[in-house]
Amino acid sequence: MDGTKWECNSSDTLLNDFFSQDDLKQLAVDAGIMLECPLLVLDDTFHVAAYYYPPGFMDNLFQEAVRCGQITYEAGAIISRSSALRSGMADYIKLEESSFRRRFVPLSSAGVCLGYLICVDTDGHLKQIPLQTWHTVEMILAKQLFVSASRKDKSFETAADILINLLNGGFSSEAYFQLQIANTYLAEFHPSAFALIDLSAYHSMYQGKRHLKEEINKRFPSSHPFVYQGDVFLFLGGTKDMKLFFSLSEEFHLKIIISDPVNTMFSLPELYRTAREALELMRDDRFRGNGVCMVSQLRTALLLHSIKDRSDLISPEVRKLAFYDRKKDAQYCETLYWYLAYGRSLKKTCDALYTHRNTVLYRIRKMQEDFSIPLNEGSAYAGLLLGVSMSLFETRGAGFFVEKYTEAPEQKSEYKKGTNGDVRKTVV
Repeated sequence: MDGTKWECNSSDTLLNDFFSQDDLKQLAVDAGIMLECPLLVLDDTFHVAAYYYPPGFMDNLFQEAVRCGQITYEAGAIISRSSALRSGMADYIKLEESSFRRRFVPLSSAGVCLGYLICVDTDGHLKQIPLQTWHTVEMILAKQLFVSASRKDKSFETAADILINLLNGGFSSEAYFQLQIANTYLAEFHPSAFALIDLSAYHSMYQGKRHLKEEINKRFPSSHPFVYQGDVFLFLGGTKDMKLFFSLSEEFHLKIIISDPVNTMFSLPELYRTAREALELMRDDRFRGNGVCMVSQLRTALLLHSIKDRSDLISPEVRKLAFYDRKKDAQYCETLYWYLAYGRSLKKTCDALYTHRNTVLYRIRKMQEDFSIPLNEGSAYAGLLLGVSMSLFETRGAGFFVEKYTEAPEQKSEYKKGTNGDVRKTVV
């Protein structure tokens, strides 16, 4: 097959069906016949919205996606990791459990990613298809996805659909939300919290043996997991789930954030927004904290992130101290932070820094004499602590401010304060 055929290949059928019908499934069939390949059209939760399955085609991974109505978390993780897909470009990817390469591309309309088109390259011809042909197919499918997503009278097929609509801000009142969930498990569902699992760093230690989705359903049988905005969303039934999250994180290399307590289901959008921001902080390459965190552990980091562009709030003295630290690879800012955070307790500061008492005393004296840090003025402590925290957030990231613990706790009272940082060489 050469490019000339594709230049001449008409898209009239696809265009005619788009204008004459309101049927994504028919458009997927038209696109598959036109491109001569099996394909899946996914919505933004990685569920199969439509597909083309040509006669005689055999691929277990494809068949399973059609049967289950969604792709695996493994494939979802690949989508989340792909820099090409994140930038709106196509990416050719070979999945472990299939002998065929696949062409992944986001389906976007008005700058919003509505889903993905996955085409199976059965004979290597997909790269010969002209870009204009791809553009036409992707544009039409994206527009139809947009029409389907925007339809006001669309009925909710599952409880997950209701939850996604809630998280999207689709319910104008709690009364309307309660009406929609009346005949679902959500009506009598009272989770303690929810978790978000980041798929971007996902890797299975049991390649070809166990899938993440199977493990989640096995370990959290009443969590009702679904994919939202590229992350796995699932509910928690109690504090005993925490230990299970730790083992899951270690085995599959996951980053997991646990939300604040859920008082009502209608409060989920607000809780989700904070949890998603916390998970973004955990995605930072500098984050060396726990694989599993609670939003409450990252609250200080979230506050600092909200003012990260306000370096003008940092006093000249603290800026000078931070500059010296960067130039000399010293720890004066960390020393100042812990000294103020622990109410000027010398012992606790030494413990936090793993540093001898005399070294900490030397730094405190030097901060006062050489950098004019007003450690004898109680009224200056709040501004100093804020300024040095902002400086450390910039250089060390969110992980510096996370309370660490030695094992998975069963309740919050069992958290133990850690060192909040790696051990570095001492420079005085």
